Amino acid sequence: MRRLAVLALASSLTAGGALGCQTYSSELARAQTAFDQNNHEKALAVFRALEPDFARLAVPEQAQYSYLRGMTDYRIGYKADARHWLAVAKAMDEENPGILAPDWRTRLDESLAQLDAVVWVNGMESVSNAKARASSHAKRPEKKVEEPAEEEEKEQEQPKPVPKKKKPIDEDDE
Repeated sequence: MRRLAVLALASSLTAGGALGCQTYSSELARAQTAFDQNNHEKALAVFRALEPDFARLAVPEQAQYSYLRGMTDYRIGYKADARHWLAVAKAMDEENPGILAPDWRTRLDESLAQLDAVVWVNGMESVSNAKARASSHAKRPEKKVEEPAEEEEKEQEQPKPVPKKKKPIDEDDE
């Protein structure tokens, strides 16, 4: 009886583990569907939720995740994140040739080359995600601190001209 209970528990854990992997795979498929529909914000949300479980994906799915996540970040404007995930996808494809579809690999190489060129010319700060995040959030009106304009400062520094006095009219001149 005890042995039967142990076997039942072991089989349920195995099924649960397989079900868990299926869940990660289905989440990846859901993210790809959103990506394919150009719904990049939704795709990114799913990718971010799936990221802690990245290691639980099979190697081909990790490559798929890395490519799609990188291209999603790229299209949204999160250049630093895009560069990271595209580099991960490229490394995985180099380690396992053909793990990415040829058209994905071509697009990956082009996008990564563009991002690398920006970094080489303008430095790493040029791909900072801070700018992209600021522009992607709803813009709130900023409180402006009023400072005197330069012209006003110049006017305050220079003395004002004194008006000239008019000459009195001589009665003799008339």
